[in-house]
Amino acid sequence: MARQHEYTAEISWTGNQGTGTSDYRSYSRDVEVTAEGLPAIPGSADPVFRGDRARWNPEQLLLVALSQCHLLSYLHLCAVNGVVVTSYVDRPVGTMTVSPEGGHFTSAVLHPRVEVAEAGMAEQALALHAQANRACFIANSVNFPVQHEAEVTVAGQE
Repeated sequence: MARQHEYTAEISWTGNQGTGTSDYRSYSRDVEVTAEGLPAIPGSADPVFRGDRARWNPEQLLLVALSQCHLLSYLHLCAVNGVVVTSYVDRPVGTMTVSPEGGHFTSAVLHPRVEVAEAGMAEQALALHAQANRACFIANSVNFPVQHEAEVTVAGQE
């Protein structure tokens, strides 16, 4: 039986500089993302769209959500399959195309760099990325391909 989970957040525009949106250049794209009990996330548009580069933009947050979801799915699969992960770092890359009608992501590539405790775990550690990709809730929710180019190393080996 399917279970439903509901998530909430509040996104508040903080960029009114006195005249609202009276002109394309008259307002800041700054927002604040909050949820009960969590620290605020300072947001804005991508600097290409007049945003503040010191704040997170929605495109980055989408990419972070994909990467974090994959990481959590992957760690779960490793734990239940006896693969001991000692380190995990990802540097994902997303590609977005913008046209006069709007924009959309065309792809995301995750680049997880995983370290495992023993050499005998490396092959399974690499293989579990495909299963984690299929299990990731966020990857299952987007309309573009999410690929991964994983690398697995063994703790204590160069």
